[in-house]
Amino acid sequence: MSSEHEHSPDHGEVVLAQFSNEMVRLYKEQFGRGPTRARSHWAGEDAILCTLEDSMTPAERTLVRMGEHQRLRDTRMFFQYATEAEFREAAERITGREVRAFISGIDAEHDVSTELFYLTPR
Repeated sequence: MSSEHEHSPDHGEVVLAQFSNEMVRLYKEQFGRGPTRARSHWAGEDAILCTLEDSMTPAERTLVRMGEHQRLRDTRMFFQYATEAEFREAAERITGREVRAFISGIDAEHDVSTELFYLTPR
């Protein structure tokens, strides 16, 4: 059962700020470097989209310069899904809802990553 406070605009903004901060922390822990910009948005009532920018390590930037975009995406996705439980746990803790699907991606050329969480409906 949810309270009126959970549906207030201020509470929603706090959740999104916490969400962005937690994604930055996880990236830093996982890749050794956190993004310099992160923002999260509700995508409807049951999904949160977090966009993270400037998160590549120097080694990953070298792969991009070498034209190894797919190798970078494959490596990132391997690590991302190896720690999927940590990403799901963070989303569930912050939102108070179960994550029913998690999708991660990166645009290697522009150093923009996305974490998308589909939550169980209320």
